[in-house]
Amino acid sequence: MGTISLMGLRARGYHGVLEHERATGQTFLVDVDLDLDIDQAAATDDVAATVNYAEVAAVVESIITGPPVNLIETLAITMADTILADFSRIVSVRVTVNKPQAPIPADFANVAVRVARNRTAAGR
Repeated sequence: MGTISLMGLRARGYHGVLEHERATGQTFLVDVDLDLDIDQAAATDDVAATVNYAEVAAVVESIITGPPVNLIETLAITMADTILADFSRIVSVRVTVNKPQAPIPADFANVAVRVARNRTAAGR
């Protein structure tokens, strides 16, 4: 087993509860950890034996830039479930959705939601 990590995937989305979040949008940053067997890929040096992380990044970006949702919890779970559904080699996934421009009246660096999914728990 091994882990492929994609960190800081960045895209503009129009998610949020407040009207101005939906109107003006903001940047979301996503970190993804993909757990899978990487031994065959390493032994053969063949991308077909692993997960193409460019394809995973495209899925994440399409969800960020897709139809608006109210909560980053919804974004994170949608991403995790879609990744497991689309990439059969992945055994488990962890997704962190970062919302550094969240509209809260405090001095803060980031707001994030982290979820984990695996094939067994997802009934796959």
